[in-house]
Amino acid sequence: MKLFKPPHLTNWVFPRLRWRFSISRPTIFITFDDGPNPEITPFVLELLKEYNWKATFFCVGQNVIKYPELFQRIISEGHAIGNHTMKHLNSVKTENEIYLQSFREFEEMHPTNLFRPPYGRIKPSIAKEIAKTHQIIMWSWLSYDYDLSVSNERILSEAKRIKKGEILVLHDNAKIAERQKELLPQLFQLLQEMGFHSEAISV
Repeated sequence: MKLFKPPHLTNWVFPRLRWRFSISRPTIFITFDDGPNPEITPFVLELLKEYNWKATFFCVGQNVIKYPELFQRIISEGHAIGNHTMKHLNSVKTENEIYLQSFREFEEMHPTNLFRPPYGRIKPSIAKEIAKTHQIIMWSWLSYDYDLSVSNERILSEAKRIKKGEILVLHDNAKIAERQKELLPQLFQLLQEMGFHSEAISV
């Protein structure tokens, strides 16, 4: 079963995690995980520029090192940066200190106040430590763009349920570059027709 939208109770069950924002204006918060990557991130940036939208990029530190100019382009075009660890670690499968060191290494390279755990998983003990300095950003709409068993048509249909203040998760990694070049223009057009405008997360 694919849960595009987590239950509203998640706000209270996991108080250290941010799932959505309560706002009155028709704003959404589009986010991209796993980049930057030259096969898809430039396409994403051009599309955002076309709509005059801003997004938040949760970057993997190793990719930042590989593609520093692309990383700087994200920043120079007015988008927000979030920490996604240096090595895209899964906290459930990683010792706490190793995970936190990966988090800290990213911070040493590019300090930010936003963090998203890779795979959307984080131990309570790690969340407690990171929440001392960072807003841990989760989501209220998961696109499943990374899962090729979920059709673009299904994703677009589920996108019609998006509400103002919601945090959307998409990905800018090479594995789904071709899919994104087809899906994202359709998704952005739909969101615009629904009256939404995307802003970068700032907390």
